[in-house]
Amino acid sequence: MTLGPLMIDLVGPRIEAEELELLRHPLVGGVILFTRNFTDSEQLTALTAGIHAARSPPLVVAVDHEGGRVQRFRGSFSTLPSARRIGRQLDADPRAGAALARRVGWLMAAELRAHGVDISFAPCVDLDYGVSGVIGDRAFHSRADAVAQLAVAYAHGMREAGMAATAKHFPGHGAVSADSHHALPVDRRGLADLTEDLTPYRRLIDNGLPGIMMAHVQYPAVDERPASSSSRWIREVLRGDMRFQGAVFSDDLSMAAAAVEHDIVARAERALAAGCDVLPVCNDRSAVVSLLDRLKAKPEPASQVRIVRMRGREGKPWRELIDSAEWKAARASLEGLAAAPPLTLQSGAS
Repeated sequence: MTLGPLMIDLVGPRIEAEELELLRHPLVGGVILFTRNFTDSEQLTALTAGIHAARSPPLVVAVDHEGGRVQRFRGSFSTLPSARRIGRQLDADPRAGAALARRVGWLMAAELRAHGVDISFAPCVDLDYGVSGVIGDRAFHSRADAVAQLAVAYAHGMREAGMAATAKHFPGHGAVSADSHHALPVDRRGLADLTEDLTPYRRLIDNGLPGIMMAHVQYPAVDERPASSSSRWIREVLRGDMRFQGAVFSDDLSMAAAAVEHDIVARAERALAAGCDVLPVCNDRSAVVSLLDRLKAKPEPASQVRIVRMRGREGKPWRELIDSAEWKAARASLEGLAAAPPLTLQSGAS
C-alpha cells in the first residue's frame, strides 16, 4: 500500500475504532497530533506506535511543536523558547545565538523522536515585519540573513536528532496582518520585492532542506491563486527556479484562507494539481470523510519518495534520552536562557 496525500487528525489520546479504518484508507498518508492527543509520555509513545502499526509503509506522524506559543506537548517535555528569543541571543552574541538555535532544534526533535513523532513543522522562517500577529514571536528576526543563519542551525540540530525539517510558510507570511486561520491574507508585493523573504529558503535548500509548508497567502502580483494552491509558486518558483526537491505540504485545508474553493474536494484537487505532496486536514472530520469518499488522486512515484523521506530516523528511548549528557546540556542552556535578564535596546550615545 502506498502513502496517500491526506494528513488527518484524531479526536483524543487513543485511536478510536472508526479512526483505525480512516488510517487504513489508501488516501491517508499521515496523522497530525494536537494537545488533545497528549496526556503523558507513555500514552504518547503508545499512540504513535499504534499509528505506525496501522499499515505498511507506516504513516508519517506530525505535530506543530516550534516552541514559545506553538508547543503542543508540555508536562515532561522541555519548555522551548520562542524563535524571537533565539534571535535576540544572536543579536547579543552571534556565535551563541547560532549555537542556541542548533541546540533547541536538536532538543525539540530528540524529545519528539523519543516518543515516535516523525516530524515537527519547524522552523518558521517568516520575517518579522512587525505586522503579523499570528507570526509575531514565532519569527527569528526581521533580517533575512539572521533568519537564514538561525534556521540552518536549527535544521541541522533537528537532523542530528533524526528529524527532517519543514520550513514554513512559503514564500512568506510575515508581511500581512490577516490571520489565515480566519481570512485570506493578501500580500501585494511583486516577486522581485520578495527576495528577502525567500533568502532563508534558498539557504536551507542549499543545505538539503527536506520539507516546506506553503502559506495560505495570496500574492496577486505573482498569481491570483493563494500560494498553497498555485502552480506558479510551487512548480515554477519553488521547484523550478529554486530547485527544491523535498516534500511540499499545504497548510491546513480547513483554514478559512484555503476556502477560495468552497468545496473541500475542489480545494484538495487544486492543491495537488499545483504540486503539493501532503494535504493536512485538521479539526473537520466531515471534510475528511468527504475527501475519502470523493477525492480521486493517483499516487505519483516521486511524491511517494518525498513523503517516505520525511519519516524520522531511530531516536533514543525517552529514559535513555533524558539520562544522556547531550540532553542535560541542552536543558541547562535553556535554564540559563530563562534566568538571563531580558535584552533591552538603548537609543542615543551613552
